Amino acid sequence: MVQILLGFLSTLLVYYLFFFIRDLFLHKTSLKKGSILTASLIGLVTDFLDTLGIGSFAITVVLLNMSKSLKKDHLLPGTLNVAHTMPIFVEAFIFTTTVKVEPTTLFSLVISAIIGSLIGAKIVRKLSNEKVQLTMGVALFLTGILMILKQLGWLNSLGLCNKAMQLKGVLLLVAVLINFILGSLMTAGVGLYAPCMAMCYILGLNPIAAFPIMMSSCAGLMPVASVEFIKAENYSRITSLGIALGGVVGVIIATTLVKSISLAVFTWIIIVVVLYTSITYLRKGLMSRV
Repeated sequence: MVQILLGFLSTLLVYYLFFFIRDLFLHKTSLKKGSILTASLIGLVTDFLDTLGIGSFAITVVLLNMSKSLKKDHLLPGTLNVAHTMPIFVEAFIFTTTVKVEPTTLFSLVISAIIGSLIGAKIVRKLSNEKVQLTMGVALFLTGILMILKQLGWLNSLGLCNKAMQLKGVLLLVAVLINFILGSLMTAGVGLYAPCMAMCYILGLNPIAAFPIMMSSCAGLMPVASVEFIKAENYSRITSLGIALGGVVGVIIATTLVKSISLAVFTWIIIVVVLYTSITYLRKGLMSRV
């Protein structure tokens, strides 16, 4: 089962790498614009934290905003997806070594997330700068709220008594629909991990089952969504390349060197910064309408 899943995800990764590398080669002169070192450091930090369970999208937006690495906000959704595809695949490859979820449940949710991302990417890539600013503001705000709920232990408490490793009938259909929506929202910058975890807990799945579902969904949907952004040239090439390279290193460091680390205080600081950045983007988007 693990081999089938990883083979499927590997095929999608090759699909993504073909378009990404080809696009970088065709536009190699534009790679001189921007700092690959800054982007690599951002990738290292964000995917290091993502591997430890904090998430990467919101922190990436914060760091890109602070470093002024992106000149145009409408490139944010595409850059987030293209940049983090490789690191998240590495995460999924490392952690999905024992998939205990029933195959029909796992593959149904992964496929629904992929289809959702394909449709979502086609819509998001056409958004104006103003709409992207508003979308990112809302996405960061929702992410901040979910991070607070996770820090307070409320998300985890939903699955304390759950024993199921599969979903059937109406519950499976509900999960497929929700994961489809989450897959489409991820292309707009809304991280899938926390809401997918909450969905799994609410529908009665064992907390252990949530992890392969979350990681496999992201590793499956991101290559598909990224190709749509690459085809539309709606992403920052140098920034995405740097974050991807640094992100892979960050994942490896987190999984091999870090045995136990307390991130409680640091996470609360990140939450405050994420919510502040959310307000900043909402204000920019609203002011553009005036």
